[in-house]
Amino acid sequence: MTRRLPPLNALRAFEAAARRGGFAKAAEELAVTPAAVSQQVRLLEAELGVELFRRLPRGLELTPAGRGALPELREAFARLARAVEDMRGERLAGPLTVSVLPSLAHRWLLPRLPALAAAHPEIDLTVHAEARAVDLAREAIDLGIRYGKGHYPGLHARLLLTEEVFPVCAPALAHGGPRPLRRLADLRERTLLHERASAEPSLSWSAWLRDAGVEDVDPARGPGFTDAAMLVEAAVRGMGVALGRSVLVADDLLAGRLVRPLPGGRAAEYAYYAVTREGHERHPRVRAFLGWLEGQAAASPASG
Repeated sequence: MTRRLPPLNALRAFEAAARRGGFAKAAEELAVTPAAVSQQVRLLEAELGVELFRRLPRGLELTPAGRGALPELREAFARLARAVEDMRGERLAGPLTVSVLPSLAHRWLLPRLPALAAAHPEIDLTVHAEARAVDLAREAIDLGIRYGKGHYPGLHARLLLTEEVFPVCAPALAHGGPRPLRRLADLRERTLLHERASAEPSLSWSAWLRDAGVEDVDPARGPGFTDAAMLVEAAVRGMGVALGRSVLVADDLLAGRLVRPLPGGRAAEYAYYAVTREGHERHPRVRAFLGWLEGQAAASPASG
């Protein structure tokens, strides 16, 4: 006996809103109004008898039911899109080149690439892990992931991941020394780790210590790293306390390799954006990869 499914439009509205992080962005993708997306999601929730989003003052938050359903729905719509593209004669098979910051490539993208291979085995992905902002108009790069404030004139940009910044360290370091690490003043007895290359203001130990009124701590002391992935690895190895970015340390926190020894965090001024040449986001392979990327970001524990 065939099960009766909810309306496809309602499922599509939920999947797009969950993947894009809101009704307004989903409405842009689906070429409808935000009110129409919201109505479709509410109809779906009523039919299923379960809440899929929590409506909060700061935006939407997936419930456990919504988060659990998202990967399967994302894959189902990806398969449906591939079937439609086959009927139209559009093929996803072929190369796709992506430029990503080395830190994001190593700490976030690489662990998720097996999921891309499962969802889109026909895409031959090449990842350029490089710190420079490539010229998408001149170089053979299909898509870039940039860390900044979202101002990219002449490019199609989509917000991918927001971040929070907070102190992190290895579990043994949090509880070692003369006393446990419970407040910023306890950093007098710990080594500070620094990310030297980023312009992100919230990554400065001097600002954290100044705002907490902590004196007698040299905010510049301790080893520094020009790559954020190296900074995280140094913290995992117990070399000191780092100001970690939530996107880059999320998997290590879940695995218990790092802990948050101190209360509080700060919203980063920068975020990760997926950028392409204007119009290139409609290319079948780029569109498929963007959809997969946004789905991974929405399901990430560091999705902001």
